[in-house]
Amino acid sequence: MIRLYNTLTRKIEELKPIKKGKAGVYACGPTVYWFAHIGNMRAFLFADVLRRALAYNGLDVTFVMNITDVGHLVGDGDEGEDKMLVAMRREGKTAYDIAEFYAQAFFKDLERLNILPATNYPRATQHIQEQIAMIEDLEKNGFTYRTQDGIYFDTSKLPDYGRLSGQKAEEKMAGARIEMGDKRSATDFALWKFAPEGVKREMEWESPWGKGFPGWHIECSAMSKKYLGVPFDIHTGGVDHIAVHHENELAQTEGAEGKLEANIWMHNEFITVDGGKMSKSLGNLYTLEDLIAKGYDPLAYRYFCLGAHYRSKLNFSFEAIDGAQNALNRLRNTVREWDKPERIATDVLASGVILSAFNEDINDDLNTPKALATMWKLVEDTTQPTAAKSAILLTMDRVLGLGLDQVVAKPLKVAKDIQKLVSEREEARSSKNWAESDRLRDEIAAAGFTVEDTPAGPKLQPK
Repeated sequence: MIRLYNTLTRKIEELKPIKKGKAGVYACGPTVYWFAHIGNMRAFLFADVLRRALAYNGLDVTFVMNITDVGHLVGDGDEGEDKMLVAMRREGKTAYDIAEFYAQAFFKDLERLNILPATNYPRATQHIQEQIAMIEDLEKNGFTYRTQDGIYFDTSKLPDYGRLSGQKAEEKMAGARIEMGDKRSATDFALWKFAPEGVKREMEWESPWGKGFPGWHIECSAMSKKYLGVPFDIHTGGVDHIAVHHENELAQTEGAEGKLEANIWMHNEFITVDGGKMSKSLGNLYTLEDLIAKGYDPLAYRYFCLGAHYRSKLNFSFEAIDGAQNALNRLRNTVREWDKPERIATDVLASGVILSAFNEDINDDLNTPKALATMWKLVEDTTQPTAAKSAILLTMDRVLGLGLDQVVAKPLKVAKDIQKLVSEREEARSSKNWAESDRLRDEIAAAGFTVEDTPAGPKLQPK
């Protein structure tokens, strides 16, 4: 069975599904006020590999990813404005139009990266009543208090608050740099924020406490409960969620339900850029669209992320993404020439042993770098029939998600006009007209192909 690192217990544990043969996973999704950048996308790729690995192990996976379209303030300490309203003013659109536009851009990026669609994509604005109901439960259980600007969770009422991050409440308070206002403690957080008097917000709702909008954290507790129950199996997100968002989620659910929200909490590490921080001010906050504009295949970014363990920092550079693109191209060009996948006797020999090793790699806390190395061992093994290797490789790709079903045993189809250019280039080479040969090579390259000159003649490969 699959073994996973649990942030809550700080150790690798065997997954023991709550319901036999099933797994419930909740992944923190995007705040749809701007395009997701490649650092964000690493979290979604990690969650996709997890989801694929669970299915690979025979589990029926319910995978839920929220869409935050209200309630996420500019700062994590309940200060500033709602990010959606900031975007609304920036773009001169309604908050709902902005949410829809950036949600669709996000879904397009998921498709480009071959990330499987979630079972549900619940939106915060469509689950206001569920959030209000959970706040009412917290109120009944004595975990809330009222201030001038909202209803807050009283972290002092939860003795083990801070256990996810490993920080005690007083340690968190010592490092807090936020305006306290009427809050009793720096670690207390908003469950419901009141709409400012005399200000008409586009996103506000009636509640038992007055007109307003939910805090950021309550949406995930309420929506995970609705779609997965309490507790569920696995909660994922980036390491930046541990100390605030996930800590507060865990607290809310425990306060309302008296139970742990999720049994296993998993977090992926950050991406750095050229060894430093990724930020808009530094001009290195790249999106997937930016990579595509520079000529990279989106799946080269997926391959790049698979090359590091999800719990390790990953440094992005264009040299590194070039390496990922070249490796992916070499893989595709190799397997195009293989025979169609077939389960034949030889796959219980060397290739079968390799598949067993791959299974161990994946089930060892999603060790994708080792799994990639095992995959290449299969690809480069010349002793095995390619029909058997095709079948094994496609089995591996159920987890890796590199879209190899589109290339395995599918020789390249080249249009007649490109073939004509290749023939003309060969004639130019034969007559030693190097200038014309180079010109034709460039024209072929502009059409998306490279030409490799081999003893058997020119060989075309997609760029």
